[in-house]
Amino acid sequence: MDVAILYSGGKDSTFAIQHAKQKCWNIRYLVSVKPTRKDCFLYHFATVEQTIDLAKMMQIPHFYVKCRVADPVKEANIVKDVVERQQKKMKIDAMVLGGTGLQETQLKSIQNALRPMGIDVFASHAGEEHDLVMEEMLKNGYEILVTQIASDGLKDWLGKRITKENFYQLRKDSIKYGFHIGFEGGYADTLVTDCPMFNKRLVVEDMSVIFEDSYSGHVVINKCRMEDKATPKIRSQRSIFTSFLR
Repeated sequence: MDVAILYSGGKDSTFAIQHAKQKCWNIRYLVSVKPTRKDCFLYHFATVEQTIDLAKMMQIPHFYVKCRVADPVKEANIVKDVVERQQKKMKIDAMVLGGTGLQETQLKSIQNALRPMGIDVFASHAGEEHDLVMEEMLKNGYEILVTQIASDGLKDWLGKRITKENFYQLRKDSIKYGFHIGFEGGYADTLVTDCPMFNKRLVVEDMSVIFEDSYSGHVVINKCRMEDKATPKIRSQRSIFTSFLR
């Protein structure tokens, strides 16, 4: 199956790429939509611009477009315009979104936009338990940075990495404050700075954390760089032989 993936740079859309690869689907391209305003219905606001470099690290064709409207139909048509222009050159059968399918406004809007072209739209991990999905990401070595929040109980997480060590606390906070553990529904957004599919890792050297009020805020990455991943040291034949004798 030939697919495109709606790619924000966050944990779910990145994991959707991994899912597609594991299914042996042909990923024709990624589409990233960067809002110029914070009241968009369908797209992440913070750090979407980092997808330009992340797509290069994965060596997947990438379309990066701006969104200047706040209307689900008009926002979905931005993706529709990209797909329509590419159908003759890079035809797709489906547009894959990240997540477990709880982002109903996003799913339905993009489904309605692409259905007339015979293109299916679905969430990569629809129906799965999101806490289990996130645990799988962390086991796979995902580095997940919280880049935007819009919920009580998440203020201390903004600009912080989710790790295997603190995921238990995130789960406790989600129960206490009532936000979705995977942030589906607009509670928070993320950026993946490293994962198995990246041939380098994104190192954030300078970042501003901006709060609009007690419950919402976002980060701005002021300076970052791409860093080669450390390669495991290869033991010499002599050391291997010595270990064997022991």
